[in-house]
Amino acid sequence: MHCPGIEPGSKPYSYLWEGFILTDKLTMHAFYLLVTFLYLHLLVLFMKSKNKFYVTTPIYYPNDVPHLGHAYTSIAADVLARWNKVQNKDVFFLTGTDDHGKKIESTALAKGKKPKEFVDALIPEFKSAWKKLNIEYDRFIRTTDKDHEKVVQEILQKCYDNGDIYLGVYEGLYCTACEAYYTEREVLEGKCPIHHKALEYLKEESYFFKLSKYKKFLLDLYKKNSEFISPKNRRQEIINRVEEGLKDFSVSRTSFDWGIKLPFDKKHIAYVWFDALINYYTATREKGKEKFWPADVHIIGKDIIWFHTVYWPAMLKSAGIEMPKKVFAHGWWTVHNEKMGKSAGNAIKIDKLIGIAGADSARYFLLRSTPFGDDGNFSEEDLVARHNDELANKLGNLVSRVAALIEKYGIEKTENKLLKN
Repeated sequence: MHCPGIEPGSKPYSYLWEGFILTDKLTMHAFYLLVTFLYLHLLVLFMKSKNKFYVTTPIYYPNDVPHLGHAYTSIAADVLARWNKVQNKDVFFLTGTDDHGKKIESTALAKGKKPKEFVDALIPEFKSAWKKLNIEYDRFIRTTDKDHEKVVQEILQKCYDNGDIYLGVYEGLYCTACEAYYTEREVLEGKCPIHHKALEYLKEESYFFKLSKYKKFLLDLYKKNSEFISPKNRRQEIINRVEEGLKDFSVSRTSFDWGIKLPFDKKHIAYVWFDALINYYTATREKGKEKFWPADVHIIGKDIIWFHTVYWPAMLKSAGIEMPKKVFAHGWWTVHNEKMGKSAGNAIKIDKLIGIAGADSARYFLLRSTPFGDDGNFSEEDLVARHNDELANKLGNLVSRVAALIEKYGIEKTENKLLKN
């Protein structure tokens, strides 16, 4: 390699370093200083990324006041957030509500209200419930937030420009409660397999996302990141379904207008998943929050694992956005061994839950009574029993004895060699 004006072999006045010619010692030292500075800067950025933690709950439908099911997911996320704060990590905890969709519009109209008016009245119920349960979130996001609308439209446009969104016609059996279509194979006697309600047959013009294009990408993702789908017992079920083949899914509606308009066709509004899932990314577009993406973990219920582990990563890949690290799907709660739900009339509202033995005992019971990820059963008797036996008697007795010893002998800090730095 020869540089005009510098004679080959004129060392020590010329130096070759990775293709750069440094003409004197001063320049060389300056260059090494620059490299050292860049290295330290990258190291700081790396350490910051290692010392951050971003946890999310799903955004809940505000079509009624929150209940035990909402509380369980939110408490779990809150515990994770607190644990990471104890480890001196910079934590971002996101929760919120999905204000859009046909279900919200239908419920609002049935009550004689406009959709926005209806959801605005329910949002304080959620915020109040989380305050009563000592849930300390960092942002409460809503799909009606202006910054979210902007990000949704940007991602839709990116996917459209990449050729992954196209216009078609959708027809099939639809469950408004699930905001999802079902195939004949999935239907149980003409009813939704989850809500056990009669399905509607719908046919309308719709834009579709080319999910079928991402089969190999998804299977590779699951292989490279074995913890992406958690817990492990849910992983193989998703893999098996993806291996069977993927169908493109609908991303827009024209039959109602309560939603975010598509940037490339204003007659259509974004269908639930291309609106709801993007909230996790929206929250990190706020100034100062960019460092938190990708999310460390999305905590969800097992009924929406398909959308979070199949739709969501495919959407992100299409838009050129980094994948979240993990999706953890917990189980469902029954009440006295019966499925909990509004239709069954046995949903445990938050005031009732904390009225039994207080917020701390409710939090303890929900996370103590069943392995996280499995289904659980709730009863007032079980909660009271754990409160009395494990908290009041065992833990209370331990605290009482330790307090007595402290009063008698005093207390001093000692080194614990069992703990690793």
